[in-house]
Amino acid sequence: MASLNDIRSTFLDFFARNGHQVVDSSPLVPRNDPTLMFTNSGMVQFKNLFTGVEHRDYQRATTSQKCVRAGGKHNDLDNVGYTARHHTFFEMLGNFSFGDYFKSEAIPFAWDLLTKDFDIPKDRLLVTVYHTDDEAADMWKKVAGLTDDRIIRIPTDDNFWRMGPTGPCGPCTEIFFDHGPDIWGGPPGSPDEDGDRFIEIWNLVFMQNEQHDDGRLTELPNQSIDTGMGLERIGALLQGKHDNYDTDLMRALIEASANATSSDPDGPGKTHHRVIADHLRATSFLIADGVLPSNDGRGYVLRRIMRRAMRHAHMLGTQDPVMHRLVPALVTQMGAHFTELREAQALITETLRAEETRFRQTLDRGLKLLDAELADLSDDQNLPGATAFKLYDTFGFPLDLTQDALRERGRKVDVDGFDAAMDEQKARARAAWSGSGEAADATIWFDIADRKGTTEFLGYKTETAEGQILSIVADGAETDRADGTVQVITNQTPFYGESGGQVGDSGFIRTATGLARVSDTRKAAGLHIHIAEVTEGHIATGQPAKMELDHDRRSAIRANHSATHLLHEALRRALGEHVAQRGSLNAPDRLRFDFSHGAALSPEQIKQVEAEVNAFIRQNSPVDTRIMTPDDARALGAQALFGEKYGDEVRVVSMGTLTGSGKGAEGDTYSLELCGGTHVTRTGDIGAFVVLGDSASSAGVRRVEALSGQPALDYLRAQDHRLADVALALKTSGADVPARVRALMDERRALQNEVAQLKRQIAMGGGAAEDAPQDVGGIKLIARVMQGVGGKDLPALIDAMKDKMGSGVVVLVADTGAKPAVAAGVTADLTDRISAVDLVRAAVTELGGKGGGGRPDMAQGGGADIAGAEAALKAATDHIAGVSA
Repeated sequence: MASLNDIRSTFLDFFARNGHQVVDSSPLVPRNDPTLMFTNSGMVQFKNLFTGVEHRDYQRATTSQKCVRAGGKHNDLDNVGYTARHHTFFEMLGNFSFGDYFKSEAIPFAWDLLTKDFDIPKDRLLVTVYHTDDEAADMWKKVAGLTDDRIIRIPTDDNFWRMGPTGPCGPCTEIFFDHGPDIWGGPPGSPDEDGDRFIEIWNLVFMQNEQHDDGRLTELPNQSIDTGMGLERIGALLQGKHDNYDTDLMRALIEASANATSSDPDGPGKTHHRVIADHLRATSFLIADGVLPSNDGRGYVLRRIMRRAMRHAHMLGTQDPVMHRLVPALVTQMGAHFTELREAQALITETLRAEETRFRQTLDRGLKLLDAELADLSDDQNLPGATAFKLYDTFGFPLDLTQDALRERGRKVDVDGFDAAMDEQKARARAAWSGSGEAADATIWFDIADRKGTTEFLGYKTETAEGQILSIVADGAETDRADGTVQVITNQTPFYGESGGQVGDSGFIRTATGLARVSDTRKAAGLHIHIAEVTEGHIATGQPAKMELDHDRRSAIRANHSATHLLHEALRRALGEHVAQRGSLNAPDRLRFDFSHGAALSPEQIKQVEAEVNAFIRQNSPVDTRIMTPDDARALGAQALFGEKYGDEVRVVSMGTLTGSGKGAEGDTYSLELCGGTHVTRTGDIGAFVVLGDSASSAGVRRVEALSGQPALDYLRAQDHRLADVALALKTSGADVPARVRALMDERRALQNEVAQLKRQIAMGGGAAEDAPQDVGGIKLIARVMQGVGGKDLPALIDAMKDKMGSGVVVLVADTGAKPAVAAGVTADLTDRISAVDLVRAAVTELGGKGGGGRPDMAQGGGADIAGAEAALKAATDHIAGVSA
């Protein structure tokens, strides 16, 4: 039996033999489509090729694209685990032609692969075509010998694909497998088409038209092919299964779930295992592609998927986090093809463990609330939307998680009520999604790059260069000549464009007719875009230009960038392999580094990291850069930096040499990372490194802010000056300041205790008449307003007065000069009749306060207005009189 890994390889190998470029799967976070939350089909990474905005050095491609459908328009989450073919994560096998071949080759490719390489019986296959697509129908007859009854014409959009309301589109043909008359269902287009007898296995899209705003449909000059075949679906067919979850890969994950939960994979918990297996793939791949659980955007969808799986694990009776224990099984199954799983295994494991630990702390309470609410409802009554919202808002239960829990009980949620409750507190899940953040005017940059070529970056080796102005953009449009604010494109540049956390360079561009001061540099479509202000004369397209960047600024930036690499490795060694970069800023005056970690750094850890970075700075080892393929770089052990997009070749930056102590062998490289940024020549060029602090950036992400070079030295010098000022004030040396401060603190505490004792003695030392208790219904009572004592002093005073009386009640109001405090004490022989809590509550009301609490023998409260002090004492006295009457 061919495994899913074998089937994937067979597909890719088939098209590679037929002239296709095997292209790696793009990340699940799309970079070229701001309308998508996640990559949901194979064509997403090729969108700009289909529209003609971008061109590459191949016209045929094949991929196994990882996809997620769990939010927005494409949301299969509710059905996952309950049906045979729904998934949140799946692989889409596809072959693509960008203006190269069309129907006459795409259909034979599909037929040969299915019937020869996959050995699917020809008589079990049938197809659909768009009802007017005679060309495709004739091709199926010619290539496959299909008769008219096995070529079904569909007149709806089911067989006409559109990228959007306008743009490339075209008819498609779908290939179906007939599972036989023993399974209910009819062919596509029939009343029984929703049955499981005829299952779609492949969709071939013929991108031949363009849809215009005015409704016209015209022919595209370059006709293209886009196909999609779900690996899980074709895998089930080739393995003789009728359920995707019975394939070898999914079965291995289900059995791993069963082993981890000590339960039967095919028993009553079967659905739970299916949900866990599916969601394990989705969450792991999302984390590997840089998504972390959060309360908005992509992170919120990830959290929903994670928590749905974790609830199903809880329903299997597990008491401890279990999802993270399944990661090795997933890596075993899919890590060979998707190497990012192996590289991010530590991060995936730690993220799952931390999230499940947090979720289990709230799960029981949320489910108890749900049970309590359902107990008060009739059997046919939906759960109120307000309750569902409370579960979401208080316990972090997304609506679909509540619906999933109710599904097993045959109940539903009042969704309209939930939406009404959500209106007042905008749900982050429904917040407007801004997409992947690519520039809205990216089309203009692709157009310039296609017409005039991309920018060659020279800034790794020089800070000045001669070039030619290829294009000037002002107010969003190209212009031949400009002054004022402009965006300048040159054929080559020493200016680094902002990326990978490193800010863009500044400097100037000079031509024969003018001077433009560059304030920032950015990148798009292979171009370096110089954002500038023409301060002298004008500049024009085609002019030669001399470019020079700000040397001091660049030097400070690259020192911070190199320090960031050392910091990254030091954190991994101090905290664990799960540490991975989640963002960074390398500016001229500071650096900021965000990384995956669930807890604040201790002072000792910060000291260790800072010391290690400075040790490698002092080592003054060379900073080496090598160019290699991404696969070779990863095989070497290079860390990929978050946010970078890598091509066929990558720069691998190494710095520092291990001396044999700690992790690693003597002579090994300390830091090894994929990075396109600029760096110092030797680590000693960084100068110095100082950590300013550690803080939380988001859930599971910490942020270290630091300084290097001259700013670090300036900071340390300022700290020295402050220490000198303190030493002078304390009349001691800088070295003795800590001991002197500790001595002063001890002296201060001793004096505070002495003052408090004296205040109590003064308070206890009033006149005899004042000290004498009054008799209230046979109960001795001392009720006084105390001057010069605080609320915290009252209990000790009361205890002393109680000891002196032997039996009785003490009620004291402290006039603190701010908000008054009240306390009451009752001797043990009277607590069965009088409670100090009741006395305080009676008094607090007169002081303009609320509540108060404590024990029957001692209670305290606070007020707002000392003017009510006498009334407060009278209220307490009246309460005693009422009790003793």
